Amino acid sequence: MKRKLIAAIGIAGMMVSIAACGDSGSGDSKGSDAKELTVWLTVDAQNNWPELVKAADAAVQKKHPGVKINHEYYGWPDKNAKLDAVLATDKAPDVVEMGNTEMLGYMVKGAFAPLDASKFENSDAWLDGLEASVTYEDKTYGVPYYAGGRVGNWRKDVFAAAGVKAAPKTYAELTAALDKVQKKEGDKFSAWYQPTRDWYAAMSFVYDAGGSIATESGGQWKANLSSPESLKGLTEYKKVVDSYMHGDKTKDESDRYIVYGQGKSGMIFGAAWEGATAADPKNDKTGKLKDNLENFVMPGPSGKNLPVFLGGSDLAVPVKSDAQDLAAEWIAAFTGKEGQKGLMAKGNLPNNLTDLASLKNDPATVVPATAAESSWFVPMAPGWGQVEKAQVLQTMLQSIGTGKKSVEDAAKEADAAIDKVINTK
Repeated sequence: MKRKLIAAIGIAGMMVSIAACGDSGSGDSKGSDAKELTVWLTVDAQNNWPELVKAADAAVQKKHPGVKINHEYYGWPDKNAKLDAVLATDKAPDVVEMGNTEMLGYMVKGAFAPLDASKFENSDAWLDGLEASVTYEDKTYGVPYYAGGRVGNWRKDVFAAAGVKAAPKTYAELTAALDKVQKKEGDKFSAWYQPTRDWYAAMSFVYDAGGSIATESGGQWKANLSSPESLKGLTEYKKVVDSYMHGDKTKDESDRYIVYGQGKSGMIFGAAWEGATAADPKNDKTGKLKDNLENFVMPGPSGKNLPVFLGGSDLAVPVKSDAQDLAAEWIAAFTGKEGQKGLMAKGNLPNNLTDLASLKNDPATVVPATAAESSWFVPMAPGWGQVEKAQVLQTMLQSIGTGKKSVEDAAKEADAAIDKVINTK
């Protein structure tokens, strides 16, 4: 899943006409007898599992003979701009694929129709991080499609040379192994290359310690990074960066796999695809990574597995669709048992715990499946998109990692910035 999941923002301009549509979930069925359906997906589906799209089409057309189903495919960078433009017209698609962190801004503005979760297979077992992404004010506005988790990845040769033969199972084992590698390789090498501004990793430490980015009470959100639990997690994250990260401490995670491929580090914690991408011959400058990289479930300081941010895709029905019921049927067919089976065969994580359990029996998939069992997601607050746009967390983490501010002062400043916008629609 080589893409960034960026929160949907900047869509206010097309919402005036949407607001006039009202809440389609409160009236009678809409569009069950539609004769045409338009489905927008990203190129991932077009390139990697077109047969699953055809199977969903066939299931709907068997039930509704004569229905025409149109497909349009988009790249991630340009999808939202095109969606925003079309939502301002009467030509909205009936199904649209969204990155899970893109959902919130659209749900807040009323762009998507509410759905009945009970009509979708295994909805009672959706992965927590994915279920959160389609839920706003106790209503469901989308269906999780598939997921991608985060794992540890280490160089077996580097750790073996330092006397470590097996992937760590506990955090104490992890830090002891890293200490050995760092001592052997010296300060020009990162035993753990952990980009300072990588807030997905940093917040995993915060949630592992019992903290959170923000909390909700009575319909109002308040930043929570200055709580004792959150500070504990941030302090541990700083210890990691101080002890094992000897690269540029002003960088984010966007080129982590490239740095890893250059042979400048012993391990990373990132998206499950990053290790394999680093080992690709065009990225591997060491010539050794292909046979020496191994994924492992990241242990957390709490004694449990480190909770991970789940990236992924959701499917939503625009509120301006004239075929909402038919669109929901297509989504149900596409994300049902057979669809999830097909997605898992392509290397994706399923949208639910029931199917995820089956992956734990396969040595090839047990690590990402186990890691995904414990997850966290961003606050589903109306102003969260503004927090991301302002890069509040990245700024805080850079201040902490570079030593510009103490953990306490940086967290306090971030809380103040978050509180200014997090409840603003």
